[in-house]
Amino acid sequence: MIVLNEERRRAILEMVNRDGRVLVPDLARRFQTSQVTIRKDLEVLHNLRQLHRTHGGALPARDRALDDPSLREKEQLHRKEKLHIAEAAARMVTNGQVIILDSGTTTTAIARALRSFQELTIVTNAVNIAAELAGTSIDVILTGGALRKNSFSLVGPMAEDTLRHLSADLLFLGVDGFDVHYGLTTPNLLEARVNSVMVEVAKRTVAVCDATKFGRRSLSLIVPTSGVQHVITDHSIAKQDLQALKKAGIEVTIV
Repeated sequence: MIVLNEERRRAILEMVNRDGRVLVPDLARRFQTSQVTIRKDLEVLHNLRQLHRTHGGALPARDRALDDPSLREKEQLHRKEKLHIAEAAARMVTNGQVIILDSGTTTTAIARALRSFQELTIVTNAVNIAAELAGTSIDVILTGGALRKNSFSLVGPMAEDTLRHLSADLLFLGVDGFDVHYGLTTPNLLEARVNSVMVEVAKRTVAVCDATKFGRRSLSLIVPTSGVQHVITDHSIAKQDLQALKKAGIEVTIV
């Protein structure tokens, strides 16, 4: 049976809105057409702002690369997954270490999970994380910098310079997008630059993100996938993303 372009594109839209994600190879098999044709369909729908085109597939239109939701908005999303990720991250930490936490709701959950440690130094550019750790035995170093009100994070040359004078055992890095073929991304350029310096000064970088972050590409590249040594995510991660991470030699913890 021949499927007209408009019919196929309408069906693709229904699938992406229902499933939250579609992949080019799957669509090509589903509609018995070439991947080139499917890519053209996705480009057309992307240009019409009916979905968001990503490497290898597409996401619903609400997942736009420029979206930069506030910390309070993010806190409402995937709470259970973030809690489990935080617990797994805390198990990687030992007393005496220096830990970097970037800004974000997942790293805030990690900060809460670390509150009981007695001998720990935490470096962060997140004002809210510093507040979470106030009154504990943990030594906290704030980077300084200009405050981003949307995320309570400190960014800019001052934050970058502070980090370059430090060294850390572990960086727990939260991201807005993780395209395994491209890298880790965030909507804000200044935030990306600070995060990139964090990766430079940490001996080991652990990306902490729920499975919805995979297949997404935000505006600013933090670091390519090769810059990460470990990923903690939840069991909803797509099989192809998990395989790609392992093929790249990245250790993966599923919660």
